[in-house]
Amino acid sequence: MGNACSNGCFAMLGGNPKAAELRACKEEIKTLIETRNCHPILVRLAWHDSGTYDQRIKDWPQRGGANGAIRFDPEMNMGANAGLDKARGYLETIQKNHPSVSWADLIQLASATAIEMAGGPVIKMKYGRVSVTDPSQCAGPASREGFKGNAGLPDAAPPFGCGAQKPEEHLRNVFGKKMGFTDQEIVALSGAHTLGRVFKERSGACPFGYGEQSASKYTKGNCIARKDGKSGVGMVGGGAWTKNWLTFDNSYFANYKDAMDDDDLIWLPTDEVLHNDPEFKKYFYKYAGDQNAFFQDYALAHKKLSELGAKFDPPSGFEI
Repeated sequence: MGNACSNGCFAMLGGNPKAAELRACKEEIKTLIETRNCHPILVRLAWHDSGTYDQRIKDWPQRGGANGAIRFDPEMNMGANAGLDKARGYLETIQKNHPSVSWADLIQLASATAIEMAGGPVIKMKYGRVSVTDPSQCAGPASREGFKGNAGLPDAAPPFGCGAQKPEEHLRNVFGKKMGFTDQEIVALSGAHTLGRVFKERSGACPFGYGEQSASKYTKGNCIARKDGKSGVGMVGGGAWTKNWLTFDNSYFANYKDAMDDDDLIWLPTDEVLHNDPEFKKYFYKYAGDQNAFFQDYALAHKKLSELGAKFDPPSGFEI
């Protein structure tokens, strides 16, 4: 009985050697983010690994989700994942230093750490994800019923791959029908657009692209976007939803009118619908007026996203 308890107790107390290895990874990820200001792309990598999940498919790994498959070319080369090879490259060195850490865990750890370092909530994550082992286990682009490609990942703007005519229908098709999120969770997750940018060379959903000459006035090399007010924007260029796009706060909600009125900021049809749709807007305006409520709901939705489709070893997972 004592031996049986010791394994579980060590896991609960953080004595699990896998937990220790993940904590070491987290320190290296912090250094990476601090030096490269790459918070947004690490979040996007994790979201798009999880985003292939289809609740209508029960078998692993066919159901997709947080299984590390995005590191392989069949998923990485999907159009929705343009530019994410850079994020994979950032994490490859860390994974080589900690080969016992699964890619599925490393990708999700990097995302949660990025949110935290940008000033967002500390997310109570679960670890122990099993990774797929070869490209044949990737989700095929056309493998999701009702979606033409990208394994059902969301589109930034029309035309929508799910055939939806309206952005609210598209969001609910992707995040609701396919992935199992509620309207409230969809709005909370959308608030992560407070971080990051859109590039014309990737999604094509904005006029701003790579480099100083193609940057908006908020994404040039001399801009201050970090939570701590330090200089540094990582790769220059693109268009952002918020002026302080390396800071995680509720400005996506609170300052949306600025984004709508400023040609140097981005506000897509899938953003606009959040404050117009009768159900979505309940939560949009709640988060605009209450950052603590946004952080609380976001942390729960992020955790749920990070576990979609995952297979854990041990089955109950563990914390670090």
